[in-house]
Amino acid sequence: MTITLTGQEVTKLIAERFPEAVIETGDQAVVIKPEDLLNTADFLKNDPELVFDYLTDLTAVDYYDYFEIVYRLTSLKRNRTLVLKIRCYDREKPEVPSVTGIWKGADYMEREIFDLMGVRFSGHPNLKRIVTWEGFQGYPLRKDYR
Repeated sequence: MTITLTGQEVTKLIAERFPEAVIETGDQAVVIKPEDLLNTADFLKNDPELVFDYLTDLTAVDYYDYFEIVYRLTSLKRNRTLVLKIRCYDREKPEVPSVTGIWKGADYMEREIFDLMGVRFSGHPNLKRIVTWEGFQGYPLRKDYR
């Protein structure tokens, strides 16, 4: 059975390495600063005790005030999962770092979020629409889409 790490467990692990990275901790997830995403993700993937080598899912949620990007990670070697989140408060030009350099599987998931929510992923190698067509106006999964 896969063991889900709690937000408190994940926070403890991250805070040991990056003391200022964690913004909020919940029962099931940890929210980190967007500027600490790449360092934290690299640590979670490459630390020999963690080995979160598989990006299970990547999605976004629109809360009107901010976008929340949700990363579901799995360690196949350690049989663990965790949820990592970041928030983007800029609704006009939302942008967060791309994790495609860490997990190749993020490629299509980041493109889908860009296409449907309008969140840009800086450093993405091929950020273009994947569900709608070029020239499509707006982002249909945003709460303010008309």
